[in-house]
Order: sequence, then structure tokens, then C-alpha cells
Amino acid sequence: MLTDKLAPFEKALVGKRILITGNTGFTGGWLCLWLKAIGVDVRGYSLPPETSPSLFDAIGSTEETTFGDICDQSLFREAVSRFEPDLILHLAAQPLVRRSYAEPLRTFLVNAQGTANVLEAARTVKSVQGVLCITTDKVYKNNEWAWPYRENDPLGGKDPYSASKAAAEMVIQSYAASFPSSLGKGPAIATARGGNIIGGGDWSEDRLIPDFVRAVVNNDRLTLRYPEATRPWQHVLALAYGYMLIMAGLISTNPANFAKAWNLGPQDAKQYSVRDVLTLMSDAWQRPDLAFMGDPLPEAGALAVDSTLARNQLGWNPPWGTEQVVKETASWYRQYYDNPANALEITLKQINAWREKIAS
Repeated sequence: MLTDKLAPFEKALVGKRILITGNTGFTGGWLCLWLKAIGVDVRGYSLPPETSPSLFDAIGSTEETTFGDICDQSLFREAVSRFEPDLILHLAAQPLVRRSYAEPLRTFLVNAQGTANVLEAARTVKSVQGVLCITTDKVYKNNEWAWPYRENDPLGGKDPYSASKAAAEMVIQSYAASFPSSLGKGPAIATARGGNIIGGGDWSEDRLIPDFVRAVVNNDRLTLRYPEATRPWQHVLALAYGYMLIMAGLISTNPANFAKAWNLGPQDAKQYSVRDVLTLMSDAWQRPDLAFMGDPLPEAGALAVDSTLARNQLGWNPPWGTEQVVKETASWYRQYYDNPANALEITLKQINAWREKIAS
């Protein structure tokens, strides 16, 4: 338990009942641990972990979890009714761009229809005061320009993943307009559009850091798709921090001020490419052999979001820059592979280090 020196947004969530979809995933593992450590009543709804190892298993996650598909509306509605949460955080998704090309129908079903299932259950279970749906920075119509995208820029998406997340945003906008919380017809609804996250405990397929880790641990070659592509890299705790700020706002006396779309992207003036991040990881750990993919599937080349709204209105100010983020990520994996039994301690230590920084 982290009961001393709680930040105001943490105090607002203490004792609340929060249902998290996708809690067995990478982000869910960090967020659930932080929430439980400050005294939040957390339950999960998710498929079992996809990878082995997984952060969910490594830290011995203890929240009660209903294992099920977000597309199973009946089972999800039953889980919400049984728990009667104050808040729902919707993380469950098909989050991989390359998989979306192989499984486009499944991607649209999970990301768009799954979001509708969450909002419909939230609308019909009266305990739910707020819902935070997590989409992505890739919901914007990407013009490959140098300027960061703002929350009122047009949505779009060429690949099935991006398009499915833009479709989810349309579902969210429809529910917010059709069942307004101001009239008591539904909960307050917000969306968070985060950039690429890294951090310890991610073993997903087709992601730079997990691929790097596998290459180092297994002494394999790391194959890069787009080494010069830039992404808004940030630590998973940056988004966990932002999500908690938004959720605290959704149960405040003025939830309408928080029921909107929020960009959550890094504030580094420098944009870091895949090659830059790889170099930083190599300096902090070791450098694997490299190869380059000859005919990769299309992905966005340049992408950045403007998070001024979150910084000014939420007070969201992540304390670690990109270089520190990469250093902490490499440290987590080094310590984990030295002794996997220490995963919970390593993760809690980084959460506390983050909390101390935002409190200073």
C-alpha cells in the first residue's frame, strides 16, 4: 500500500471501484499495480495474457479478473453488473498494426464493436459515473507533416488498426451525444490518445523494445522495418498517470470538463527515430545484430501529437524525458533477467520513483 503522501488525483480514486478491460496486458499490469497500491478496488475483464512471459504473471497480479472476449457483450455486461464499478477504463484492444493487416475483420470487431459493448454496458449499469476509452495517436488523418496533431484535427486511418481506432472514436462521440451524462442518460465519457509506450514487462510481437529484448536474451538478430520513422516515445507510466488524472476528473464535481478527447504525448523538443531509441537501448544494455526488412507493410513515417490541453488543464507533466525513459526500460529488463522473481519489486520501485518525481 502507498498510503502516505498521495497526490490529489490519487486521493480522489482511493476507495473507488474501477473495472479495467485488458488488465492482463502491458499497460494494464502497470496501472492495476499502481491503483491497487493506493487503495483502489480494481477488477479486470480480459483475455488471458497473450505472451509468456507476461507482466500479469511476472508480478503475480491479484485483481479478480473475468476472463472473456470484449466482443462477448452478454458476458461483459454481466461482469459490470456484478461489480457495479464507479469507473470503467477501457484498455482492451487489438493493438498491433501489422496484425491488423492479417486480421482486419477481427481488428474492427474488437476495437470498434468492442468499444460499443463497453459503452452500452456502462450506460445500463447505473453505478458507472465515468468511462475512459483508450484509443491511440494514430486516429488522426496522417498527412506526414512536421506539425503535431491537436484534438480537433480530422480523424482517419489508412491501415486497419488506425481506421478501427478512428471508428471507435466515432462510436464514443455518438454515445456521448446520444446519451448525455448531463441529463443522466449515461456516464461521462472521455478518450485518451497516447503515443508509443515503452517500459519493462512488454513482450508483445512486432514492437521495437520487446523485439530488442528477445534479440539480446536469445542472441538473435533484430530486424528493423522503418529505422528512420519517428514516434512519440514515452514510458507506460506517463499514460497511466494521465489516465488516473482523467478518471479522477470524471468523478469530480465537474465531470463535463474532463469528458473529452485528450492527447497524451511526450514533450521532448527532439523527435526520436526508431534508430535513435535502438541506440539508446544498446548503450544502456547491449547491441544486438541488426537486419533490415526488405518489403515492410506500410506504416506512418512521422507522427506527433500536441498535448498542450492535457498539460494546461490536467496538469499532466511526465517527469522523464525520452532518454530517461529508455534507461529505466533497459534497467527493468536487465534486473528481470537477472532474477525474474523480483519483477514485482522492480515494478513497484519504478512506480514509486515516478510518484516521487511528480510530487517534487
